[in-house]
Order: sequence, then structure tokens, then C-alpha cells
Amino acid sequence: MSTLDSGMNQLESRVGGLTVGGKVHSLSAWFVLALRLMMGYAFAYSGFTKITGEFGAGGYLSNVAATNGNPLAGLFAWMGSTPWFVEFANVAVPWGELFIGLGLLVGAFVRLAAFFGALMMLMFYFGNWDMGHGFINGDFAYMLVFLAVAAFAAGRILGLDQYIEQYEIGGEALVERYPALEYILG
Repeated sequence: MSTLDSGMNQLESRVGGLTVGGKVHSLSAWFVLALRLMMGYAFAYSGFTKITGEFGAGGYLSNVAATNGNPLAGLFAWMGSTPWFVEFANVAVPWGELFIGLGLLVGAFVRLAAFFGALMMLMFYFGNWDMGHGFINGDFAYMLVFLAVAAFAAGRILGLDQYIEQYEIGGEALVERYPALEYILG
């Protein structure tokens, strides 16, 4: 490994025999924080307005995918015509957005929040299917932002995750005692 320049951090990942790497400037932490806070605000605000206003997922689920060549049109039609699923979505979408947003804003359980945010954006991506500009749209881009926030452990940057991880139980840090929590915190 080469010597790092002052103010630079080395990234490296190996997947399936392919290694990628690069140097990241120390200012990158501020941009990762900005992404976390931006997505946190956007989701908290969206969830709050749905909770305090009129929100119903049934119409969206029933109609969104029917006419746009969506490969999951049948799934969306099923979701929109299944009463228990519509009721579930009526609660899960606004409250999920609010809790995902709050988790990102305070930096707590960020990887868990980012996972569910990315999952929601994947569903919105298919729900809002439009190939007019190719495969990439805003929903897809936001999904990648959520995944980046999780990958860069954005909850450790001025967030509560850095404190939650180090909380001691019997003289041992929480993530050392329960290593699986690294997939939720960070």
C-alpha cells in the first residue's frame, strides 16, 4: 500500500476477485454528513406531511404502474387491490419516512435507516417507472445516496451512532459484544 497524503484517506474494496480503491479527501466527511442530513430532512418532512395531511397509498399502488410499461405492474396492481396491504402501506410509508428521516438527522441506526430508505426508493423507482431518460431517474439516484450514506457509516460523523457503538456493557463496547450491530449502526 502506498503512503497516504496528508488529509487523504484510502478506500479499498474487494468483491468477486475485483479490487477497487482510491483516495478520498478529508473534506469528504462533510459531504457525507450533508448527504445524510439532506436525505434525513427530505424523508422526515415527507413523512410528517403525510401523517398530518391526507395520505392514501391505494390509488398510487393501483394506478401508477398500469400504463407505463413497468415490469412490476402486476405486483403493484396486487398491492393496490389487497386491502390489508393498502392499510399496511398507509401506515408504513408515512411513519417509515418519518423514522428514517429522524434516524438520519440525529445519526442513530443510520445503516438500518438507510437500508429501509433505499428499499423505499427502489419501490418508488419501479412505481414511477419511466424510461424516457434511460434507467437513471431521481428515485434511483436517491437510492444510491442512501446506500452511500450506509457505506460511509455516516452516523459516526456528528451522529449518535458513534456513542451508541461505544456504550459499554460489562466493560465491553456494544459493537464488540454484539458485532452484528455494525450492520445496523454506523
